[in-house]
Amino acid sequence: MKKIKILALIAALMIVLSACNGGEDTEPSESNTSAALAAASDMFTDRDMEIGYDEATAVSVSLNGDTASCDSDAVRISGGTVTISEEGTYILSGTLDDGMIIVNVDDTEKVQLVLNGITVNSESSAAIYVSQGDKVFITTAANTENTLSNGGSYSAIDENNIDSVIFAKSDLTLNGAGTLTINAEAGHGVVSKDDLVLTSGTYTITAANHGLSGKDSVRIAAGKYSISSGKDGIHGENADDETLGFVYIADGTFNINSGGDSISAANYMQINGGEYSLTAGGGSENGETHQDDMMTFGRPGETSSYYEDDEADGTTSMKGIKAGGDMLLYGGTFTINSADDAIHSNSNIKISGGTYNIATGDDGVHADSNVSITDCTMDISESYEGIEGLNIDILGGDITLVASDDGINAAGGNDESGFGGFRAPDSFSDSSDSDMYIKISGGTLLINASGDGIDSNGSFEMSAGKVVLSGPDNGGNGALDYNSQAVITGGVFAATGASQMAQNFSSSSTQGTMMVTVSSQQAGSIVSLKDSDGNEIISWEAEKAFDSVIISCPEITEGSTYTITAGTSSVSITMDSLVYGSSYGMGGGMPGGTGGDRGAAPGGGMGGMM
Repeated sequence: MKKIKILALIAALMIVLSACNGGEDTEPSESNTSAALAAASDMFTDRDMEIGYDEATAVSVSLNGDTASCDSDAVRISGGTVTISEEGTYILSGTLDDGMIIVNVDDTEKVQLVLNGITVNSESSAAIYVSQGDKVFITTAANTENTLSNGGSYSAIDENNIDSVIFAKSDLTLNGAGTLTINAEAGHGVVSKDDLVLTSGTYTITAANHGLSGKDSVRIAAGKYSISSGKDGIHGENADDETLGFVYIADGTFNINSGGDSISAANYMQINGGEYSLTAGGGSENGETHQDDMMTFGRPGETSSYYEDDEADGTTSMKGIKAGGDMLLYGGTFTINSADDAIHSNSNIKISGGTYNIATGDDGVHADSNVSITDCTMDISESYEGIEGLNIDILGGDITLVASDDGINAAGGNDESGFGGFRAPDSFSDSSDSDMYIKISGGTLLINASGDGIDSNGSFEMSAGKVVLSGPDNGGNGALDYNSQAVITGGVFAATGASQMAQNFSSSSTQGTMMVTVSSQQAGSIVSLKDSDGNEIISWEAEKAFDSVIISCPEITEGSTYTITAGTSSVSITMDSLVYGSSYGMGGGMPGGTGGDRGAAPGGGMGGMM
């Protein structure tokens, strides 16, 4: 099969899986542009999708405990070993207590194995082994239950390192209208040393290592998958060719509990739809303990290499979905509970559609380069940092996040945990502050952060959308933190937090903004802004204790007078300029007032605008 050559950043529109209209195995076309998004016709052939077969012309093989029987000269039987040596369709039924099915045909020939209610166990090798062939199709017959297993070890029978219940040196397609259960006491569930394609069927896989593994790619069109794995649930990796080792999922239902990453691609990953329940590394409760000290260092080499299992410190990657290249998420419903990052790319992440419910011991969304969110519903209920990247573009979506450190972070925060140390990693060494930014031009964001609410080591720009931010109640962080400038030209920004490190928007802003220091107020206090006629412009509930308020909205105009009420205190402000209040605790102050509970814990959810 021709291989898809992905050259660089992949960005385009949603893909719709095209319908199949025949059984021909027409090869997919090869991608020839980095701007073109992989289409269904690039990923699946008509024959990949076809689950039918002609019983009249097929060869029947009967498995009989410790041996098998067949009338065809194309099938050789030696004890419990059944070897298929010619192209064609083979219908397998019965049981092998300790045996295996071997496919060894010419490398230009295709074979279809129809599993018609079989149980095959191999104590010391693969239950199905494809040693040679162009492409092999394993089809579960309608309404049948099939089981393949390995007894816990693999003994060499040739020069190949067989290490899975289904092991193929060729392209391999799994499909059908039946059920396949795979138990790998040792090794992997399914391995293809070329492309691994799954287009239909129901699968239950328990594997000591990876559940599904494709060297050149893993491509899934549909189906139901329940995977429990000691390492990655779904794994695509080609250490010999950096253009391969990708994962493409068009649809399907996935329930994955993995000791490593739930879904992992060494190259790019594209997901268009489906339902996902993913638990990685035991979930967020097993995440690494973070410290909020400014001199705390993150895990060494976090972004130095995709092959994290091979790093010198011996750590295992335990992310929800991870890509060494670009990650493209265009739809689907995700519930992710991960010890490490929930959504991670060593390159760029583009999210345009989908629903995401995330609890993580580290970052909710992390990209070493750009994070772009144009549309989605995202609820990050638990994270160290919510969204992190070298630069971040939020153009739309409904995002709610809770972070024990920074809410949204461009190029690292207090400890830059996602970037391997207090300074940005080597990949950022040529980046200046101007290369690092956060831009919000749409969407609704409800942020509850115990570190900086929005933290950019470069700039921050906001032109549209709505941000309601409950920032830190500790003096070492601020609701807004930036290195170069923060410019607001539109949208609504409403934030509370600690005053000591508070920063207002820059003087180059074209929309009115005000920052005031208030007396300490308790969590749950209502903050409101009224105009000179007493009309309420904006109101929200602060989720944590605070003594600083930042408000910017289109209704704030130069020369007008407003009243801010924060809990038990209120003050009148006249906008002598578009930007009222200086940074670092020098904003317009409110006198007196009673002290609030500065040590209150973060609230369970953000109060919305009222």
